[in-house]
Amino acid sequence: MPHDDPDHPHALLPPEPALRVKALETILVEKGLIDPAALEEIIETYQNRIGPQNGARVVARAWSDPEFKAALLADADPVLADLGYYGRQGEHMVVVENTPAQHNMVVCTLCSCYPWPLLGIPPGWYKSDAYRARAVREPRKVLADFGVTLPEGTAVRVWDSTAEVRYLVLPVRPEGSAGLSEDDLAALVTRDSMIGTGLAKVPEGAPS
Repeated sequence: MPHDDPDHPHALLPPEPALRVKALETILVEKGLIDPAALEEIIETYQNRIGPQNGARVVARAWSDPEFKAALLADADPVLADLGYYGRQGEHMVVVENTPAQHNMVVCTLCSCYPWPLLGIPPGWYKSDAYRARAVREPRKVLADFGVTLPEGTAVRVWDSTAEVRYLVLPVRPEGSAGLSEDDLAALVTRDSMIGTGLAKVPEGAPS
């Protein structure tokens, strides 16, 4: 069997995920299959220059502009494309709105499909087997693990992200945020709140 062959590439990789990634990167660089400078640029772009900031700007505008929000919820792709948020890992976006009646949470049960142009690189826990299995089976317990406790009357809906469709959660606008600028609103939006495993932050000085 190929996996029993000591010369097979898989046999050369260490068991720890981080070390496996580094070892695989080293092999690919040595074989001339990837450019390390280009790889670093991609990581820098999605981890630091994009991160979740783009998604936060979209959420802040939706909170501030009812017409924009309605268009975003009706058909997100052209709205996001107009803002320049499209491309690889960002095709076919659907935005789902949290309300007092329903809380939305996103998972990818098959792998780790994630809207990179809006949220950057997916966190490690999003790709873990535990999250992918438990989010579907016991979403309220998963939310509790993230420090989120919902009222009993709030339903939880789990959306399964795929290569064909990726989801962005529009979190509930926090109390005490009336009158804030879009920039100030964007600062309240967390990555986890756009996955559905967190809530938007409450402004300083606002009643909690």
